[in-house]
Amino acid sequence: MTQSPVQPPPPLPAPPHSGGGGALRGDVQVRCAGCRVILRVKTGVVEFSCPTCQLPQMLPPELLSRARPQFPQSQQQQPPPIQTLPPPLQPQLKPMNLQPRPPVPAHGIDPTKMQLPCANCQAILNVPHGLTRFSCPQCHVELAVDVSKLNRSLTAPQSTTPATAAPPVPSPPPPEEVNEEAIEVEREEDEGGTAGETFMDYRPPKLSIGPPHPDPIVETSSLSAVQPPEPTYDLRIKEELERSKALSCLQIETLVYACQRHLQHLADGTRAGFFVGDGAGVGKGRTIAGLIWENWKHGRRKALWISVGSDLKYDARRDLDDVGATCVGVNPLNKLPYSKLDSKNVGVKDGVVFLTYNSLIASSEKGRSRLQQLVQWCGPDFDGLLIFDECHKAKNLVPEAGSQPTRIGQAVVDIQDKIPQARVLYCSATGASEPRNMGYMVRLGLWGAGTSFSDFNKFLGALDKGGVGALELVAMDMKARGMYVCRTLSYKGAEFEIVEARLEAGMEAMYNKSAEFWAELRIELLSASAFLPNEKPNSSQLWRLYWSSHQRFFRHLCMSAKVPVTVRLAKKALSANKCVVIGLQSTGEARTEEAVTKYGVDLDDFVSGPRELLLKFVEENYPLPEQPEPLSEDESVKELHRKRHSASPGVSIRGRVRKMAKWKPDSDGESDLESEADSADDSNDSDDEFQICQICSGEDERKKLLHCSECDKLFHPDCVVPPVTDLPSEAWICHSCKEKTEEYIQARRLYIAELQKRYEAALERKLKILEIIRSLNLPNNPLDDIVDQLGGPDKVAEITGRRGMLVRASNGKGVTYQARNTKDITMEMVNMHEKQLFMDGKKFVAIISEAGSAGVSLQADRRAANQRRRVHLTLELPWSADRAIQQFGRTHRSNQTSAPEYRLLFTNLGGERRFASIVAKRLETLGALTQGDRRKVMAGPSLSAYNYDSNFGKKSLMVMYRGIMEQEKLPVVPPGCSTDEPETIKEFLIKARAALVAVGIVRDSVLANGKDVGKLSGRIIDSDMHDVGRFLNRLLGLPPDIQNRLFELFTSILDVLVHNARIEGSFDSGIVDMKANSVELLSTPKTVHVDQMSGASTMLFTFTLDRGVTWESASSMLEGKRRDGLGSASDGFYESKREWLGRRHFILAFESAASGLFKIVRPAVGESIREMSLSELKTKYRKLSSLEKARTGWEDEYEISSKQCMHGPKCKLGEYCTVGRRIQEVNVVGGLILPIWGTIEKALSKQARHSHKRIRVIRIETTTDNQRIVGLSIPNAAVETVLQDLAWVQEIDD
Repeated sequence: MTQSPVQPPPPLPAPPHSGGGGALRGDVQVRCAGCRVILRVKTGVVEFSCPTCQLPQMLPPELLSRARPQFPQSQQQQPPPIQTLPPPLQPQLKPMNLQPRPPVPAHGIDPTKMQLPCANCQAILNVPHGLTRFSCPQCHVELAVDVSKLNRSLTAPQSTTPATAAPPVPSPPPPEEVNEEAIEVEREEDEGGTAGETFMDYRPPKLSIGPPHPDPIVETSSLSAVQPPEPTYDLRIKEELERSKALSCLQIETLVYACQRHLQHLADGTRAGFFVGDGAGVGKGRTIAGLIWENWKHGRRKALWISVGSDLKYDARRDLDDVGATCVGVNPLNKLPYSKLDSKNVGVKDGVVFLTYNSLIASSEKGRSRLQQLVQWCGPDFDGLLIFDECHKAKNLVPEAGSQPTRIGQAVVDIQDKIPQARVLYCSATGASEPRNMGYMVRLGLWGAGTSFSDFNKFLGALDKGGVGALELVAMDMKARGMYVCRTLSYKGAEFEIVEARLEAGMEAMYNKSAEFWAELRIELLSASAFLPNEKPNSSQLWRLYWSSHQRFFRHLCMSAKVPVTVRLAKKALSANKCVVIGLQSTGEARTEEAVTKYGVDLDDFVSGPRELLLKFVEENYPLPEQPEPLSEDESVKELHRKRHSASPGVSIRGRVRKMAKWKPDSDGESDLESEADSADDSNDSDDEFQICQICSGEDERKKLLHCSECDKLFHPDCVVPPVTDLPSEAWICHSCKEKTEEYIQARRLYIAELQKRYEAALERKLKILEIIRSLNLPNNPLDDIVDQLGGPDKVAEITGRRGMLVRASNGKGVTYQARNTKDITMEMVNMHEKQLFMDGKKFVAIISEAGSAGVSLQADRRAANQRRRVHLTLELPWSADRAIQQFGRTHRSNQTSAPEYRLLFTNLGGERRFASIVAKRLETLGALTQGDRRKVMAGPSLSAYNYDSNFGKKSLMVMYRGIMEQEKLPVVPPGCSTDEPETIKEFLIKARAALVAVGIVRDSVLANGKDVGKLSGRIIDSDMHDVGRFLNRLLGLPPDIQNRLFELFTSILDVLVHNARIEGSFDSGIVDMKANSVELLSTPKTVHVDQMSGASTMLFTFTLDRGVTWESASSMLEGKRRDGLGSASDGFYESKREWLGRRHFILAFESAASGLFKIVRPAVGESIREMSLSELKTKYRKLSSLEKARTGWEDEYEISSKQCMHGPKCKLGEYCTVGRRIQEVNVVGGLILPIWGTIEKALSKQARHSHKRIRVIRIETTTDNQRIVGLSIPNAAVETVLQDLAWVQEIDD
């Protein structure tokens, strides 16, 4: 059902004019406030509607004078009076004269905003309500709204017109008063509703085979709003499963839908694939085994199972045995040769070939690849299973701009291309954490032939524009089409808490000292690099290593700062009869092994990771000049000759080999080139005729002539002084050459001495730096420290990838390095042994790293002896949330007696939040597609508050940098500063610039002279301007005080930008719940599209919402608060101090126990999302003592709001406006969305209100029958366009 559009005011008849067909001089050009097209408005028309988008609007005040009719002097006829708005007419309006021109300065009024003049160029600007600072789009001057003068400027009288002028146009009605209450309600409506419950209990909706799952399973409420297709596939192993009860009902459901999907083909002829997105611990392995067994029964006896680790083959064998498939062999590919798998030698005729992703890209020395081997084994008509287990390993097929796709990602796509009829199964709890990571899932049919997106990049672009809500819609679409399941273990009972580990006094001093040291080291390295030839000080390998070491050093320091809190929390948990799992990423093994190699296995104390890292960096990378080779007395001359002649002895300038004995006197007028040419031509002549003595010019005794190896001249032994009696056996030098050589040697020795001096000075500086590093008080390796403080290796199970560890000696003096394994246990099995000790209750603390804990189950398993509740401490967050989810899944799995308590530890250093930022960003989008809804428990509000690496974060960083460099004014007052004391701001900016220089963000810094003496200038390169990651990384290397102040400034600017985006309606808030006291489906939903393959449809639902709160409900709310003793003296009914349209607004306010702010309830729209402080409440409202007055006002507003919006009866958007309207219609497109995405995007782009142009995903639930719909919100004004476009799309499809 759609509403009939409000009739817009018609353009009025233009007065007659003389002349040809040109426009009158009084005509004005304006830009439509809705669709932005240029319109030409006839003289005298003040109010008009756009013929394209039908938006009613009026001329801005400064164009009214130009709109007055201008007539020639000769024309005496009076123009007809300007009409006021007539009653609504039929919409048979002539279109206005549209002029397709290049952009010209044009204006139009946007009725949803304030119209204010620019103080500089006087242009009338459309300013969003609540925006106080902005720049003029025409003259680019920074402007601020003076609220005190706002009303005066809005009600300024029109200037009078001289009597001689044309008859005056009646002034337009004064602009409507700015209704602050309406602005606030509109803002909340644009943001959407609140987030409701995130998870729903899950049970298969259309299947009832098999026992229930052993643990509570949930699905996000977004996904639960979508029904999968009807199951039509009949399992061959159904009776067997019902007898054995090996698979639960939800695992059997996966089997049915996967087999059903594998019967379908995509438009390009390849077989359709299926995606299992179940969370960690749900039992994906056993589901895969069931699928292999089902296909085996159909005669498809070959399967490829690709996973992350070769050890998981034991799990695969166990799972197959559990489902009864004991006859299916598991063949690990890493144990097989590269020859044909089905040959007599190898003998793999059928069964499962189990391999890792790394094997997929492996090849033999002879060039035969594993990929070719597998394709050959499968054969061209292979229609068995191709299983990508933990398929997130292939995620970087389509990487960020500037990087290359990974070989694994490419190989995953290649094998799918080569066996087009394979039954592909994608399995991962984190497989689609970002849409970019779905590039390898080519068999889902979300892009390509027969879809709305021609290729993956188009699909990616559409999702990026749609924001987080779009990701959630993709998950819903996939479920509706029967290609996706995504359930997770319920997190009910699991506790999440962020624990801030504040730096202790000693640690803070250590941190300050370290930050100073790194800044000094940078200056030292810059100075040392300046002495090196051919060295660019800022772009060499040295600086890449410097900044990576810098980041690792301070990350290590942050980790060490959390050790005392970790130990305290662990001991507290142990005393409460719980057990502890501590998660970290890096073990510091490399530093430990380097120290053991250097100092031996017996040490005084544990190794300090930061110290060893610094020592290694300086030892290997300090720029030393090359040490010169000294010249020895006897070899110096010979060495010099050798060097002079060794490179290309006797090569002429034309490249020919010169004959050494040939010589011509200088008196010959020929050039060298001519003589060389001659010598080449006369090569057959004897060389003897040219051999003459340089002194006597005689040719006697040619055979005895001495040849000078330096100048190539010939001498008789008797002619030289002193005469040479014995012919030298080695190279000989004449006297003049010897004199020259000795001078050169002397100079050379002086030069070498200078180089040696420089080298020794640099070496001395390097040794001094190393000595300073050794004297620094730096913390020990956190892993060794924690193990030691919690009772040593006898009490702590270590499940990590390191081979050895440092253990404190029994007498407490010193530590010894020893291997982690013993004679009885191999290194390969040591982690399994440690895990078993923990599960058997012999050790109650386990420390896990990513390398050691892949696939390990540490939950409070009902089958294990140790069933104490797990307290999971994350000492160090992983680099990505994909890995964080995997780590959380170690302690939260099926068949557990209790859910774990999670404690995420952060220091109070702003920079360390970089790592939380990465994880929060991933968790936010992981929730969107991995679990279908980004607001899942793990990404709760406390953690998502740490997400700074977003578009708003990048913009905030640029604003902050420009403010610090004094290129622009900062939009907020820096922390610790005051506007009353401008010198505090100036002082902060100086400190901030110096800090950014110290961490290499400000480059080419110079201290100014003259009037700006002492002022630091420099530049920040463009790539750094938006690099939030680099800023947060480098921030770590600053002293805590300035670090936290800079971080606070950054987050304050971010808050301002996000706040402004919310006001303007451009902030992406993901899925929002539409809440109301009554939600009813207005009519039968319309089917607007049907998917040919799955039969899933797209529906248009129209709901009626009643958001109001009756007087009785409001009174009982207040009474309930008072009865429970939760009320405060300020609770009660209030009325607005100001009137709008002759009326006041009424509210109920009561204090919220959680925040200390006041919850606001309005008669028309119910409870507000935003809470209000007491001071704001008292500024805007006055408390009512008379309940009768409150009742009358409340009921009056409740009644009026059912018929009109808060802008009153003359609202320019008419019936389309829903601001503060109690009863409203909401249109939602639900079901399949991706096939019609482009159509909806096009229709929304034409909307007048900015917030209506954005694609918004909403969730709505009817109050009578609890029918839940999740889909795209379609504004009432856009419904007709969407229906028309979809009907056209449907015709084409048909």
